[in-house]
Order: sequence, then structure tokens, then C-alpha cells
Amino acid sequence: MQTITMKFGGTSVGSPEAITNVANIVQAEVERGNRVVVVVSAMSKVTDALHESAKMAAARNKWGYVSHADKIRFRHDEAINLLMRPGDARESVLNEVAALVEELVEVCQAVSVLREATPRITDHIVSFGERLSSRVIAAVLAERGIVAQAFDASDLIVTDNRFGSANPLWNETQDAIDKILHPALEGGITPVVTGYIGATDSGEFTTLGRGGSDFSAAIFAATTDSDELIIWTDVDGVMTTDPRLDSRAKVLRYVSYQEVGELAYYGAKVLHPKTVQPIVDKGIPLRVRNTFNPDFPGTLIGAESEPSSTIIKAVTSVRRVSLLTVSGRGMIGVPGIAGRTFLAAANAGASIMMISQSSSEQSFCFVVMEDDAQPVKRSIERELDDEIANRNVEKVEVVKDVAIVTAVGAAMRGTPGVAGRVFTVTGENEINVLAIAQGSSECSISFVVAEDDLERAVVAVHDLALDGIRIAEGSV
Repeated sequence: MQTITMKFGGTSVGSPEAITNVANIVQAEVERGNRVVVVVSAMSKVTDALHESAKMAAARNKWGYVSHADKIRFRHDEAINLLMRPGDARESVLNEVAALVEELVEVCQAVSVLREATPRITDHIVSFGERLSSRVIAAVLAERGIVAQAFDASDLIVTDNRFGSANPLWNETQDAIDKILHPALEGGITPVVTGYIGATDSGEFTTLGRGGSDFSAAIFAATTDSDELIIWTDVDGVMTTDPRLDSRAKVLRYVSYQEVGELAYYGAKVLHPKTVQPIVDKGIPLRVRNTFNPDFPGTLIGAESEPSSTIIKAVTSVRRVSLLTVSGRGMIGVPGIAGRTFLAAANAGASIMMISQSSSEQSFCFVVMEDDAQPVKRSIERELDDEIANRNVEKVEVVKDVAIVTAVGAAMRGTPGVAGRVFTVTGENEINVLAIAQGSSECSISFVVAEDDLERAVVAVHDLALDGIRIAEGSV
């Protein structure tokens, strides 16, 4: 008997038809004699509606948040009524949905009185999406004779109080899962657990950041010693690039933890960037599969880098970023300028995505999300006020409308000429590269281009990945 953790995303649970696919997948695994931990997202677009409800409540728009609540209840009721027979079980879950929606409205009313949706109260409001979907899916599985039970991750994942992007407290989380989830599995129950949410040790709802249901699933896989983690989504697997940018994109059969971590961090939407963290040490294999094409094997993600003739495996990109440059002839040989700059960026609440420095130390640049650029600039100027006054630092400049393009592949390590090939093709396509960075792992090369050049840059570098695939397939 194996233990398999399966996570189903918003589109995978977004309609009665999609939920039927989920139930078929889980039922087939249970009938094979395996234990299954089911982790679910909110129905598609429900989390967005809940965020809007919080804002409407703060603006005292009662009609708006009540209307959203009614629509959310209708979607869940519709799925229940279509997928369950009339009877006590159906009435029971309909009543659970009604009670949760009523609680949602009450929380919004409290926000309306306060006229402020704090991060803490917003996390409480958005938690209703997963809490609702988990009840529906557990009831649908039970309708098929599976001993299923809904569990709230707020009872299982203990986090710090960084509302909106909380971090798990690992020892406390393991203790809670040992106490609650392990006995359920050993008792033959198929748990249906809310993704995305947790709670502080005082019981306040938290969320793990947008897309955090993947991270939740990895936490449950690690803490239950699962044999495999499967992320069920609406694509066939991890692809060589975004098919919206290049229709030639192909599904990758295998990638390593390190490669997929780079892909997720630099814009690939198929996984949350933190997903692999909890499962790396335990060596739990991860597979990405399509709920709507369950016969396709998807992409396997494992610990080892697989030998491949494809030096560049995939190309990904991040839009809506800005490039900040700190420059000045007086910076040469002055210790601490970069460290203080990055501390100032952190104090502004920004995450630095990429760093590049000239060998002369007269300038360095880094990339942050577009919305963070001006607050970071002001924070740096305050921190380096004396250096700017003394002309050691001449300017802190923000370049907008840029994007990051990243080529990823473990085989790039130790292979000469990869960077040369990347920048040769960008040059041949008349794409101006504004900054370049390569990590010490040599698993990826990132560079910044004008956003108008993004699609051409991705297609040009993707050609290199496709050339490798054609060589591997013997088609050239």
C-alpha cells in the first residue's frame, strides 16, 4: 500500500464536470488499495471574488459582497445538487455550505463596520474558498462509497503571523498532522484537506501566498511520508515554454527539483515556487498531470538531473518587473553599498529577483516587481543619503517596462558555450539585453529585455531547446 498526496487546482474543481473527473481519479487510486490525501484549491475565480469582497466590505459596499456571497453559494450548491442524490447526506452538505457562506457575510459586515480589510481579516475571508470546496468534494467522494472527510488545514498547518504569505512552523505542523491526519489515514479515511490556508498557534487564519495550495500539498506529502505527490492541474505537465508565447511548446517528460524550482521562480505558472522545498530532503517524487487528460503521464520531477542532449530544457519569463540601477564612480572599493541597498529593498517589502554587477564596481542593478520599484527607490535613497550627497553614489535609476527571460537546464552546468549561444540568438534577432545573471549552480541563465522584446526573446531562446529535442529524437 502506498500513500499518495494529490492536489487539485482551481480549474480542476471549478465545475460539476471537473469535480466528476476529480472523483474518478481519487476513486481509481483508492480502489487500487492506496491511501490518498486529497488537497483542494477553491473553485476557480472564487479566491478572486473573496478578495474583492474584502475590499467591498471595507468600502461599505454591502450589495457587492452579499452578491458575491450569493454567487459563491450558488456554484457550490449547483455542484452538490448535480453530483449527489437527494437525501440526508446532500442536505447535510448544503447546510454546511449555507453556514459557511453566512459566516462569510458576517465577517464582511464586521469589516464594513471597521472600514478596513487588514491582512489578518483578509486571510480569514479568503479562507472560505477552500473550506467550501473541501466540503463539496468530500461529500461527492462519500456519495461514491469512499470513506472521505473534510479537514481544515487551519487545524494542521501552524504558521507565523505573516498574514498573506505565512511561513509554516515545521515542528508544530508535524505534531498537528501526527495527532489529526495520521490517525485518519490509518483508520481508512480519505482526507480532503484545504490547500492554501493555515493558522497561527493562536488559531487565526493565515494564507501561504497566492498559488500556495501546491505548497500545502508538498507539506502534507512530506509530513505524511507520502510515496508520491501529484499536482493535478489543467495542463499536461511542465512545458518547454509558455504555449501562449510559442505554440511549439512541448511537455517535458522529466525535470529535476532544481530545474523546476528555477522555472517556478522565474514565471512558470504550473507550480508555486516553494512547492519542492518540503519534499526535497525526503526524496518524494512529484508529478504534474492534467485532470482533464488523466491518461497522459505528465511530467515527473525528481532529485537527480537526468542526462540529456537538450542542454536548455525550458525557457520562462516574468513580466511587470522593473530594473533598478545604483551607480557612481565613488562606489569603487567602498564596502557595504550593495548590502545596504539590498537591506533597503527588504525594508520596503520587496523581493529581489535577479542581481547583476559590473566588474568595475561602478554600478550594479537588480530586478523587483513593478509595483515595488518606486518604494524601493525611495528606501534606497534614504539609506544612501550621505553617499548621494557626497556624489559617491550618483543616481538610483528605475527602468520600467522590462521583463526577465530565463533559460533553464541542469545540463548547462559544465557545458561550454551555452551563454554564447543564448546571446548570439538574441543578437541575431536584434534584441537588446539590459542585464545578465547566472547563478553559481549554473542551472539557469537570466537576462532582462524590454517588455516589447519579450516574445521574440522567448521564441529565439526556445529554438535552442527545441533543437536539442529534435537531436534527441533523431529528427535532425
